[in-house]
Amino acid sequence: MQQDKNLYDAVVIGGGPAGLTAGLYLARARYRVVVLEDEDFGGQITLTDAVVNYPGVTKASGRQLTATMRQQALDFGAELRVARATGIENAQGDVKVVHTSTGDIRTFGVILATGAKPRTIGFEGEKEYAGRGVAYCATCDGEFFTGREVLVVGGGFAAAEEAVFLTKYASHVTVLVREDDFTCDASVSAPTKADPAITVRYNTELLGVQAGKGGLAQATFRDRTTGTTEEWSPADGGTFGVFVFAGYVPRTELVKDLVELDEHGYVVTHDYLETSLPGVWAAGDLRRKNLRQVVTATADGAIAAVEAERYASRMSEKTGLMPVRPTDSPYQHREEEQAKKAREAATSPAPAPVSPRAQDANAAQGGAATRGSYFTDAVRAQLDQVFARMARPVVLRLDLDDTALSTELHGFMTQLADVSNGKVSVEEHRHSDGPAADLDGADPQLLPCVRLCVPDGDGKAKPTGIAFHGVPSGHEFNSFVLALYNVAGPGQPLDDAARQRIASLPSTRIMLLVSLTCTMCPTTVLSAQRIASLNPAVTAEAYDIARFPELRDKYDVMSVPCIVITKPGDSDGADGSDGTRTVEFGKKTIPQMLDLLAA
Repeated sequence: MQQDKNLYDAVVIGGGPAGLTAGLYLARARYRVVVLEDEDFGGQITLTDAVVNYPGVTKASGRQLTATMRQQALDFGAELRVARATGIENAQGDVKVVHTSTGDIRTFGVILATGAKPRTIGFEGEKEYAGRGVAYCATCDGEFFTGREVLVVGGGFAAAEEAVFLTKYASHVTVLVREDDFTCDASVSAPTKADPAITVRYNTELLGVQAGKGGLAQATFRDRTTGTTEEWSPADGGTFGVFVFAGYVPRTELVKDLVELDEHGYVVTHDYLETSLPGVWAAGDLRRKNLRQVVTATADGAIAAVEAERYASRMSEKTGLMPVRPTDSPYQHREEEQAKKAREAATSPAPAPVSPRAQDANAAQGGAATRGSYFTDAVRAQLDQVFARMARPVVLRLDLDDTALSTELHGFMTQLADVSNGKVSVEEHRHSDGPAADLDGADPQLLPCVRLCVPDGDGKAKPTGIAFHGVPSGHEFNSFVLALYNVAGPGQPLDDAARQRIASLPSTRIMLLVSLTCTMCPTTVLSAQRIASLNPAVTAEAYDIARFPELRDKYDVMSVPCIVITKPGDSDGADGSDGTRTVEFGKKTIPQMLDLLAA
């Protein structure tokens, strides 16, 4: 048997519950597996504020639940890679080739776990006011409607659950259900029906919305029983929001010409979740089935993984090729250490005590952290991998004032520099000490800020045009770390065509207004900042909108991420020049961001 270091037993495409489960099952069985995710690991469940029906977990947010799954997969030795799968070559062969945005991967088997994306329903104004009153994520955008009325469109699990969640912010919630009752289990809809802050209107559909000063002002309903229409507006005469939960569309574009799909675009699976293509399985929300929940997604992932293990073993015997399988995972180290202690104590190992949670939200990623530390042991291990690959040092220039948030940013970045093995250093500029000459006109009202710089020929910190205003924690921590890597080089791989498009861009300023709880924001931030890292004429600065509400008001932001693009001659709100500005909403990959910048 010949070992092949460039071969995998399985590639899992998609990093939601199904994909992460498949990854951890394969890795635990000591097969070589990589999980690809082009957006944010965790999938659609990360948008859910409270998961209460996952066995063994009394209550957790979707983000917390999948962060644990992710850490389990890593502990068992699975590789997790941020990359977009673009095609599958030799799909019917013994060794398949998965084309990705970061290079090709050779593999015996493929598990499709790309999930589904929110469905739009096509009412008048839906597209026009997306991000300006129309939203699809209660967790991301609910706070923008504090004190206002909101409409929830849908009659399934998500609509029932998120309507209750939105009562935390909204003055009143009206749910529009097309049928004569909710389509989800009665136990799920019961709290919605019983909540005095929620009105449910059955047999009602939303035909359109109209805007007034400051936001949406009026909606048109249609009674599906009588066919009559009516105009609706909030009781207080103010503006309102619309949250659409109308199901999902399967993300099967990658395999639409490779495997059998049903009339709705879902993958058709057979015994043990194999598709019509041998060696390719489907798990989770993209496959045809009667229940799409996190518990069924994880079950799918486990079933597909076990079958992929058996398939990989047969292919090794057939081809004489053996992937280099994991033998040095954190899980194995812990097991060996416990066994060693048991032998020394001549007793069986007892369960380890539960470590107290780290003070920072990064504790959700697993591991223990000492009191006062921002980074758990698991996070530090991942950071070490990034720092080891950085080609040059990076200087973090901190623009600070006397606020508690500045103190937090200073502590956060100082600890990051301390664990970087000299790859990252910190340079402070205090606004409270008076304006500094090299602050590039930083607005004191938009502090604190961390700017990514690189040493110039004289050793001085030269700004790269990439910055974060606030503290880049939560989901933005990953995009910040990748920005460090992209600035230091070699950076995430890009094809020559994308590099040429980036090089041709004129002077452009990109403002990214984000929420730290938004799972869609990091992809957009990373895309813009990757572009800025390669073109000195482009700047990409992210702002935690919770910390800078004046930006929310200035750009009428009711959804994140919000992208504000200013080109030469446009008005940027600072120099008073004439021109127009582009404001866009939604998750953008690098190709999509380039299309937007070229428009």
